Amino acid sequence: MFGVRSKPIRTVLRWQGYATVALALVGGLFWGKHTAVSALLGGMISMAAGWVFATVGVWGATRSAGTALLGMLRAEAAKVGLMVLLLWLVLTTYEDVVAAGLIGSFLVTVIIFTMAIFVREN
Repeated sequence: MFGVRSKPIRTVLRWQGYATVALALVGGLFWGKHTAVSALLGGMISMAAGWVFATVGVWGATRSAGTALLGMLRAEAAKVGLMVLLLWLVLTTYEDVVAAGLIGSFLVTVIIFTMAIFVREN
């Protein structure tokens, strides 16, 4: 999936996609198209940040536990920075944003991303 080699990350990105579509459908059915679009955007923000985390996390050599930890901290900082930037961008440019749909979908997909720890690599 978009060059991500890690099976756990690919798996949770797929789960995030399913959850995003499901939340958008439910939001659209019950609360209208702006809720559906907001839910799609919230999920996509989390998915984009997860992809950045996976991409940045593999940069550089991991000669020791310290350099591996540094790489993961760099990846986490990139992920959080992108989340903040994209959330700000959506909230300031999409006039009809439904905050509950955006933030709700975003939070659900962020929680799903943490489930990567339970997916086996093999």
